[in-house]
Amino acid sequence: MTSTPGPGRLRQNAIYRAGVLGRAPDVPTDADELERRARRAMSRRAWAYVAGGAGGGATMRHNRAAFERWRIVPRMLHGVTTRDLTTTVAGTPLRAPLLLAPVGAGALVTPGSDVRIAEGAAAAGVPYIFSSQGCDPMERTAASMGDTPFWHQLYWSTDERLVDSMIGRAEDCGARALVVTLDTTLLGWRPQDLNLGSLPFAQGLGIAQYTSDPRFMEIVRERMTAPAGRPQVTLGALRTLWSMARNHPGGTAANLRSKEPRAAVETFLDIYSNPGLSWRHVETLRRRTKLPILLKGILHPDDAKTAVAAGVDGIIVSNHGGRQVDHTVAALDALVAVRDAVGPDPTVLFDSGIRSGADVFVALALGADACLLGRPHIYGLAIAGADGVRQVAENIVAELDLTMALTGVPDVAAITRSLLREHAR
Repeated sequence: MTSTPGPGRLRQNAIYRAGVLGRAPDVPTDADELERRARRAMSRRAWAYVAGGAGGGATMRHNRAAFERWRIVPRMLHGVTTRDLTTTVAGTPLRAPLLLAPVGAGALVTPGSDVRIAEGAAAAGVPYIFSSQGCDPMERTAASMGDTPFWHQLYWSTDERLVDSMIGRAEDCGARALVVTLDTTLLGWRPQDLNLGSLPFAQGLGIAQYTSDPRFMEIVRERMTAPAGRPQVTLGALRTLWSMARNHPGGTAANLRSKEPRAAVETFLDIYSNPGLSWRHVETLRRRTKLPILLKGILHPDDAKTAVAAGVDGIIVSNHGGRQVDHTVAALDALVAVRDAVGPDPTVLFDSGIRSGADVFVALALGADACLLGRPHIYGLAIAGADGVRQVAENIVAELDLTMALTGVPDVAAITRSLLREHAR
């Protein structure tokens, strides 16, 4: 039987051939060095926001410890020479069971962050879930995706007309699904940001989906008619006003003379997320959009069963990468409980803690239909821009393919729990 090189062999060959010419990859292929290099490339504020977690970081540690408990058991003499990594999730065809997760305020890392992530995702053929807290309007980001599908994340605002406007824009620019994030109705306690007094949204970063939205700007202009207090004049305040002006649509000079950028930031902080979000809100979505609906942030099996009963198209098991509640259950442990609760049929995706292709393999074996990749693609962005995103995504897919090859797995459906053993610690 003739073996066709899969993405693993192709990626290895590209790296080793470049090595013959004395060229090492500019983006590290292992998670630890990738993180170290990214930290050196980022500002303190950017690193705190991207790499930081809730409280003392216990949830982030739990996420990784859960992966450490599972062992892959390869099979030998299987005769498998080709692998099929393709799958379909919520009606979206995937070249591999991987999507780039939404990460807000990427302009802390590099200007034009969302467009650059989209370019890298498209080059790797990996779908990207646009962040509600993105730094480029979704329409501009969509134009960089080419034929690669993308989804859109929705943070549920306290203004229902704004919710409808965001959904309509996502539909109009070609999003293939809507991801409703449930676990960020308030910001968690994040000491790394708090210790720097750094909230990117208060600087006008991460609100481009809003300042490009007609309903949001209608609210801003209504607020501008109310008298506004004079800000205290400090060097930090002047830097903040400059950041607001630079990140608001239009010219920086004109924005410095306008009340609009400050009003937009204050409006966003007031209404961007709804602390009263409930199942009643989710039940309204079917009449508000034709897009497939996925709920992100599910951890409890009963919530998973309620979501399935509500008729959503998918569940994303996630603890927000450990950024919202400290000492939360590991997302991988929650995945096992959720899949056992809902059975084999509902679509279940996994997010939080993925650092390698082998991690993706473990999550798939434990019941995920596909995985979301968060911090690592931002680390690639910090190191090498759009091409860094591409390299990180391709490395994850390559390692998944090689893990399947060396384990004797011909396709994604064959990655099952029978290939794992749990190791008690």
